[in-house]
Amino acid sequence: MAALAALAVGGALAAALGWQWFLHWQPDRVRYPLRGLDVSHHQGQVDWRTVAGDDVAFVYLKASEGGDHRDRLFERNRGEARAAGLAVGAYHFYTWCKSGDEQARNFLAAAAPAPDDLPPAVDLEFGGNCGRAPAGAELRRELDAYLAEVEAAYGRAALLYVTPEFYAAYREQLPARALWRRAIVRAPDASGPWTLWQYHNRGRVRGIAGPVDLNVFDGDAAAFARWREARP
Repeated sequence: MAALAALAVGGALAAALGWQWFLHWQPDRVRYPLRGLDVSHHQGQVDWRTVAGDDVAFVYLKASEGGDHRDRLFERNRGEARAAGLAVGAYHFYTWCKSGDEQARNFLAAAAPAPDDLPPAVDLEFGGNCGRAPAGAELRRELDAYLAEVEAAYGRAALLYVTPEFYAAYREQLPARALWRRAIVRAPDASGPWTLWQYHNRGRVRGIAGPVDLNVFDGDAAAFARWREARP
């Protein structure tokens, strides 16, 4: 019995240490010096000045989803994050059950472009989506329609957020755009380049009272400034 108890204690300790390692893991900050967040109303009220003081350089905010949903805290977060000095971008959660045109109109109504915005991002994933996944040709047709409207309004190419599962399924159908790749506590695989890397989904940042997604930019501050300002 004593041996079993010792094993149980040892297992619990190993699990606790593993969890702490997971919570604090981050990529090499010398190689990837610019850290950012992606935030929606799920994070609740955010103290953006405190966030900006906790080694955060940029943030992407959820603006809209599908054909009619809009994040209720987007405008507040956008204004306060900008006032805190963060580089701010907006993203749209793309769904299979609405046309690309309809979703583009929803996003642009929620997140009218401003001169200092980061490139608009579109979240492409299976999780939280609706119905069956479309065929590759159908996805590309509707995504092209979405991008045409959004990119014309913003005057710049969009950023495509892709999960590993989505990227594996539709990599060949995706248009040539910069990628924001999700790869939790591991580097994105070598199947394609990336601009942003979402490396954590349970991160902690001062100014946010709960877990938040953490990201890094692939480059230094000068590269980030060039990417931020790039136009066709």
